[in-house]
Amino acid sequence: QLVESGGGLVQPGGSLRLSCAASGGTLERRTMAWFRQAPGKEREGVACMKFSDGPDSVNGRFVISRDKAKNAVFLQMDNLTPEDTGVYYCASTFGSCTTHEVDYGLWGQGTQVIVSA
Repeated sequence: QLVESGGGLVQPGGSLRLSCAASGGTLERRTMAWFRQAPGKEREGVACMKFSDGPDSVNGRFVISRDKAKNAVFLQMDNLTPEDTGVYYCASTFGSCTTHEVDYGLWGQGTQVIVSA
């Protein structure tokens, strides 16, 4: 089971750190990804990493990382813009990183991010 947290309302230019905690098994051999779904749009991949790897930066604004001890992954989001608004989902697969949601068999319930002045 994956449970996201950390979403909320933030002003443009602000930051948020999303968390995805796993229960029921280790994430050690898994690939973890963050997807987001903006209002009226399809869900899209935002960041991805193998849990065994180190942090990975996406576009210089988002960084996906993990804490092995906590069996969790995180998404640090900086310099947020209104276009980053959406529901952010954590997803997991035993395969490689892809941006295709059908490749991920385990999903969290999502956490809402609203970027607005």
